[in-house]
Amino acid sequence: MLRQAVREGLRASFHKLGHFVANHPVFFASAPVLLSVLLGASFSRYRVEEEVERLLAPKHSLAKIEGNLVDSLFPVNRSKHTLYSDLQTPGRYGRVIVTSRKGSVLEPHHADLVLKLHGAITHIQVPMLGFNYTFAHLCLLDDSKNCIIDDILRVLEEMRTARASNRTVPPLRYPITRLKDGREAYIGHQLGGVQTVGGGREGVRAARALQLTYYLQVASALNEVVAARWELLFCRELERFSAAHPELGLYPFTSSSLQRDFQRTSRVSERPLLFSLAACLSLAVLCSSMRDCVRTKPWLGILALVTVSLATLTSAGIFNLTGGKYNSTYLGIPFIMLGHGLFGTFEMLSSWRRTREDQHVKERVAAVFSDCMLPFTASTALHLVTFGIGASPFTNIEAVRLFCRIACISILFNYLYILTFYGSNLVFAGYLENNYRHSLFCRRVPKPDLLQQKPAWYRFLMYTHYNEEASEPGDLHVYENHLLVAFMKRYYCDWITNTYVKPFVVLFYLVYISFALMGYLQVSEGSDLSNVVATETSTIAYTRAQQRYFSSYSPVIGFYIYESIEYWNTSVQEDLLEYTKGFERISWFESYLNYLHGLNITTSLSRRNFTEHLRSGFLRQPRYLHFSDDIIFAKRADGEFDVVASRMFLVAKTTENKREEMSILLDTLRKLSLTSRVKFIIFNPSFVYMDRYASSVGAPLKNSCIAALFLLFFSSFLAADPLVNAWITVTVASVEFGVVGFMTLWQVELDCVSVLCLIYGVNYAVDSSVPLVSAFALGRDSTRTRWVKVSLERHGVPALQSYMCYGAALLPLAAVPSNLTHTLFRCFFLTALITAFHCLAILPVLLTFLPPSKKKRRERKNVAEHREEIECVEMADSTRVVDQITTV
Repeated sequence: MLRQAVREGLRASFHKLGHFVANHPVFFASAPVLLSVLLGASFSRYRVEEEVERLLAPKHSLAKIEGNLVDSLFPVNRSKHTLYSDLQTPGRYGRVIVTSRKGSVLEPHHADLVLKLHGAITHIQVPMLGFNYTFAHLCLLDDSKNCIIDDILRVLEEMRTARASNRTVPPLRYPITRLKDGREAYIGHQLGGVQTVGGGREGVRAARALQLTYYLQVASALNEVVAARWELLFCRELERFSAAHPELGLYPFTSSSLQRDFQRTSRVSERPLLFSLAACLSLAVLCSSMRDCVRTKPWLGILALVTVSLATLTSAGIFNLTGGKYNSTYLGIPFIMLGHGLFGTFEMLSSWRRTREDQHVKERVAAVFSDCMLPFTASTALHLVTFGIGASPFTNIEAVRLFCRIACISILFNYLYILTFYGSNLVFAGYLENNYRHSLFCRRVPKPDLLQQKPAWYRFLMYTHYNEEASEPGDLHVYENHLLVAFMKRYYCDWITNTYVKPFVVLFYLVYISFALMGYLQVSEGSDLSNVVATETSTIAYTRAQQRYFSSYSPVIGFYIYESIEYWNTSVQEDLLEYTKGFERISWFESYLNYLHGLNITTSLSRRNFTEHLRSGFLRQPRYLHFSDDIIFAKRADGEFDVVASRMFLVAKTTENKREEMSILLDTLRKLSLTSRVKFIIFNPSFVYMDRYASSVGAPLKNSCIAALFLLFFSSFLAADPLVNAWITVTVASVEFGVVGFMTLWQVELDCVSVLCLIYGVNYAVDSSVPLVSAFALGRDSTRTRWVKVSLERHGVPALQSYMCYGAALLPLAAVPSNLTHTLFRCFFLTALITAFHCLAILPVLLTFLPPSKKKRRERKNVAEHREEIECVEMADSTRVVDQITTV
């Protein structure tokens, strides 16, 4: 009883709201347009987000804390040349991968071209304020005030000098080689596609690629501007050099490449988005049209898209006014609004067709609001809750949080504009229909006897069905010449509920679950930044070359000992050597121990002797001088020096699953640091993106699903039957499970973009299933099969219309050359397809033999009616009038 009272109270409220909108159609049609125009003027404040790390890296992670600690000891900006990372190197820099199309890059001809390229790069001039800046003015300096260049360039120069003087070319070892000055250098990230002799220790036979990096320092705002300009000229110089020397392949990458290529998705999406709008608009007009020129509603199909566009413009204006910065992930917002708006508008149009034509327009609009707005409001509330959870401060990925925030604003205005703008236009369309005016030309249609006197083309354009008598509610015979209505009523409903079709539908569902499970078991996280950039860009070309030639070794891992330990203690030395065993190492500590062994000095010294040999002997040797940057000394109270912090560099051997292996290695070394008596941390700039990425990405989806589940549970008193929410929950779970599984089979990883699509998938499934299941649960006095057919007739057509329009809008998105839009298209398309499969096939079949039961409801209803039947009669005899006798 409480459920019915609340439900009827809400329906009555929406009935009054419909009356109110119908009484003031001009105001509700013009106010949203005026508000959208005013807020649209805020595009003068349009700004683009430039910090990709802020968007895509987890905000709160241990890696950021470790990075701050490392930066306080050994400034990362000064040591970034030693902490090599693929795409996440901090600061300004230019990088290029050089490949030989035939032969080895170490061949004399190719090596000379590489050195020539190096010379061209170092002579790039940036004119600024009357001065020409070159690499020498901008480069990162070492302790000797010389520009830091890659060690492989020194190797190539040594080889050229040796050939010029007819000397034997010194052997080049891999991945750690010894330079001319005796210094050992790691070149695993500078030399790729290597063929070695004796495992690399005896020499390199050939190499297919070289990687050169030019680090810039940014000491002031002027330096920042000049460095940014230098990066652009760097790319242009490489284009010219590549054209002049086609035997080399050049793949440039700079610090601004990732941000530029990330935002390029928006530019390359402009034309496909226009095609998307045109395709959706055309199909919406077709879905809203029918043969009857009075009852057809093509303008309402157009106005449905106009409503969504106005809501988009309004939310974008609010976003700009509140200081928001645009990024390419927002390309998914219009499609979320489109999916939400299409269900609402097509349900209203379908409900309009079920109203009595003899009623006044205001009554018909009020009936539409009463019929549609309760489930539409509930689904909108679910949108706001799920995206609101994602927009909370608990979301650790900034891109996800910002997307969910703007999605909440957009959905809210989409709902309000459908109530007001679309509702008022429904009033105008209703007056045209009531007065028998043509839906396109607004010209009154003659009655049949007058129409027969007109030419054939006129009769064709003005065809309609005149109703001389009032039609009954739900009498759809005048609308059966609508193609989809006729198809659903005459063919599909009987076919899907056929006894011989049901087993095949159930079998197909089991196949669907099997493939979804196969994909679900292969889900992988997608922390690779190339997943969110346009495809035809330098970032993708560089990433492919990087994966092809330089995937054998991990980024350089900094191993930082951040407190004073007993380096002279034998057990501590054994622990340190054990921790770093299995890695390729550039370690001052191991080199120092070898230095002591070379002098026949034991490594088990006193503190004073250990430190004295280190400062006065080891670090004064030219080949060990560079290790001075890796050790921090502090003077003790007794005047002696102590090593208070130090660092070493480790590189791990990796395979094709480089990022997964790095994530496992990061967790392993962190666990070791908690149990070790040597207090150390590890750091690389790429760890900022890896650390807690899986949990940070999955948390918004998990929280949104839990919030949706609680909302469905606590809103069960609004449903026609408690089992309605149970069916909706099962449907949503099945749809989400299928989308996750099939998107994995379609090579979509779980990243911030796909998670946003999955959050929307919860809402899309609810939008589709609520009207269908609610109509079935409200059915009385008939069989299950009959009410499944009625539900499909009433709500299957608007659902099918929205699927068709949404699919047409998504198809042009597949043509956008961007990994980000490919992810959006695949996830949205799978969501729409799987939801359509559930709502038009699975649910109708399952509801014919699973609860809620119609037989029990019919029996309960008959008993209730029998108990409540009251008969009042007046008895009279010949002498007097007897008072009323009541019988039950």
